[in-house]
Amino acid sequence: MALPVETFFLHPDTQGTLQSQIQQMIAQGILSGRFQRGEKLPSTRKLAHHLGVSRITVTIAYTELLANDYLTSKGRSGYFVSANAPVPPAFAPSAATSDAVDWNRAIGQRFSGGDTVRKPPDWAGYRYPFIYGQADPELFDHANWRLCALKALGQKDFTALTTDYYDQDDPQLIEFIARHTLPRRGITAAPEQILITLGAQNALWLTTQVLLTQRRRAAIEDPCYHALRDILNQSRCHMTPVRVDADGMPPDAIPPDTDVIFTTPSHQCPTTGTMPMNRRHDLLERAAAMDALIVEDDYEFEMSFLKNPSPALKSLDADGRVIYVGSFSKSLFPGLRLGYLVGSAPFIREARALRANVLRHPPGHVQRTAAYYLSLGHHDALIRRMGTALHERREVMAQAIAETGLQIAGQGAYGGSSFWMRADPAIDTKELARRLQARSVLIEPGHAFFSGHDRPRNYYRLAYSSLPANRIAKGIDRVAEEMRSMQELALNE
Repeated sequence: MALPVETFFLHPDTQGTLQSQIQQMIAQGILSGRFQRGEKLPSTRKLAHHLGVSRITVTIAYTELLANDYLTSKGRSGYFVSANAPVPPAFAPSAATSDAVDWNRAIGQRFSGGDTVRKPPDWAGYRYPFIYGQADPELFDHANWRLCALKALGQKDFTALTTDYYDQDDPQLIEFIARHTLPRRGITAAPEQILITLGAQNALWLTTQVLLTQRRRAAIEDPCYHALRDILNQSRCHMTPVRVDADGMPPDAIPPDTDVIFTTPSHQCPTTGTMPMNRRHDLLERAAAMDALIVEDDYEFEMSFLKNPSPALKSLDADGRVIYVGSFSKSLFPGLRLGYLVGSAPFIREARALRANVLRHPPGHVQRTAAYYLSLGHHDALIRRMGTALHERREVMAQAIAETGLQIAGQGAYGGSSFWMRADPAIDTKELARRLQARSVLIEPGHAFFSGHDRPRNYYRLAYSSLPANRIAKGIDRVAEEMRSMQELALNE
């Protein structure tokens, strides 16, 4: 007797093709112990009718499970759970226990409670998500990325897929970065001066761990990327915030005892300002006079759709004191977590050794897939397509902001993907964000970008990378409406 067909159902949240969903459904039934060895499965015709799918879809799913020894076929009798199928563990659930550890005393160093802002995990379900750093699935080149991933899975690339590189990286990806990516920023680097990282944030962490101690001082921009400040706080180094102006970090404001300077000259985070060439030279001269190092996060340089970006600070560096941080996470998709460090060989050697101790290397298959996607020209095509779309969205947002009377505090001269906004001083944008979220609008409050205890509460960021142009104006209207409501409430109190 076959298992009742009513026990089979496709969960609405399951991802993948119908075939893979059916495979997963049956495999989970076996792994959980609901389907026992030797039990007969419903016929392909009966299960297809019950699930509302084609019979061939069920047949292919059964065939895959047969190949993986989850199922076995007995001629015309049908499909059965294989005698070699995995057996669920046979043990009684452990009794409930109380935690007797005093974790307040046991934890030697805390990493939670920083300034890094968490976006709602269901952000894509909001109608107007003006949040930064998320990909728009309508713009991404799924088809070619899938083809490159399949190519990287081929027999020819088996070694790249399965090898433990220990402290090395995919040579094809390193070669492309050295020969194509870096020269576009005016940078020349040998392979031993390049290290692949798990995104720019991992690159910043590695750099901080190698260069800074409790006796050394870091200068950071204020406001700045909040995750960088969290990383530096964890290193316990001395830290000096330097308030930026329209041109970025003023070199003369950097303390003379600074050891490492962190800066985002291409698109300052979050104000989007671009550091002009004369200030870049001044910053290099200031660092040389102090014998300080500079960490350049080349943030959003790919999003320069209004005019060509300025040369990277690293390209102007004549004595090897600039460490360059790049990333493919913004230009491809944030979940890729693929970035790179470029610096003098002695620094890269230490960063490589630290990375090997922590995570060995980023997955070889991800590196090889990215290498194919980049070398076949798909990345350049994606950047052009994104630039066209972001340009249109920027113009729509700028017009909507002007019509509603909202105030722009900073907008990138070269492009970018967001506006840095300033509200009335009486408005706390954290509360504004809470109220807007109830109206299906997401904005990013700005207080977390600032240092110190007395942080401005009236700044916020509006990004336009995550929603289509035809929704922007209506979303901006809701932001303006809620802001007026809060202003009226404040006047009446």
